[in-house]
Amino acid sequence: MIFLAGPRQSGKTTIAKLIAEKYSNSLYFNYDIVENKKKLIENPYFYESINRKDDTKPLIILDEIHKYHNWKNYLKGVYDRDASLYHFLVLGSGRLNIYQKGGDSLAGRYLLFHLWPLTLCEYSKSQQTLDFFLQNINASYPHNNKYQEIWENLFSLSGFPDPFFSKDKTYYRLWVKNYQNQLIREDIRDLSHVQKVDQMALLLSLLPSKIGSPISIDNIAQDLSVSFDSVKKWLELFDTFFLTFNITPWSKKISRAIVSRKKIYLMDYAVIDSPGIQFENMVALELFKSINTWNDKGIGNFSLHYIRNKEKQEVDFLVADNNKPLFIVETKLSDDHPSKSIHVFQNKLKIPAIQLINKPGICKHYTNENNKISVMSASTWLSNLP
Repeated sequence: MIFLAGPRQSGKTTIAKLIAEKYSNSLYFNYDIVENKKKLIENPYFYESINRKDDTKPLIILDEIHKYHNWKNYLKGVYDRDASLYHFLVLGSGRLNIYQKGGDSLAGRYLLFHLWPLTLCEYSKSQQTLDFFLQNINASYPHNNKYQEIWENLFSLSGFPDPFFSKDKTYYRLWVKNYQNQLIREDIRDLSHVQKVDQMALLLSLLPSKIGSPISIDNIAQDLSVSFDSVKKWLELFDTFFLTFNITPWSKKISRAIVSRKKIYLMDYAVIDSPGIQFENMVALELFKSINTWNDKGIGNFSLHYIRNKEKQEVDFLVADNNKPLFIVETKLSDDHPSKSIHVFQNKLKIPAIQLINKPGICKHYTNENNKISVMSASTWLSNLP
């Protein structure tokens, strides 16, 4: 089976229906629809009643099936019985792989892929291979006004298709209010049985001010007057339902590195008031989406980190493959001179370094002992990210 996971309203159902158009026979099932729930309860193999146009193998799309209380055993039974007769595409706005536990494991029965909010690197459809990109990571790229315009629209409206294509900031504000309410008070509450929904919603509202700094669960718990365990659980749920994602600190070859606290970023960065923090979050999502796509394709085992030491020197991002550092990325809103920290950490790690700025038409290269630091417009460099 193919599992496609990602944030609610990122376009999973739309893509599934486009895929279905390539099949002569297909059936779409959504567990959120009451009539569909009834069909499943009455007959677990309801899809057998599909009205066929020919003898080709049908596509069965199961949307939000992870909300069914026995969904893992159900899919296991469906696969073991009918894998040779149907193609199964399973969609979910919770992390389908997170819910895999115990003896009813679906291991060996599915491949997991992700669909994320729109990013510039997806829009640009870079034709570079990853190997070529990594070998030429400090290359000089020409500025493209089209990609700069897309980047600015993403900055204002987020990468979620509905508000992005509306091109309307007022609509975005209405959309995000409804989106967050639906996730907190419907999806998360119903599946996790959280009692203090209002305090969880308050935590979500506080997160934009926490972006870009190592997170302290203790401090947040004190602010909200709730337990450490509650905040920890709620943050994990935000990750599970793709409201947020986190990156871990990198410590190899870094003396006095901070190793314990994660950084949290939002899938919807347009809610952030600070332009500098919003810019950092946008770059984080571009990198996070890219490395997860490379992992989904089986190219490697990529991970995203940040570097910070006890002297408070910091670089925003480090990309690694199999725990081997590949390159570091710093973000600055407009400063086109390399930061002191990027010099320091590049000299320790001996890897390429990029400083991205939120200003068009910038492409500069600076020497750093035997290394090179490139300072480039974010819209230019990210549009070439494979």
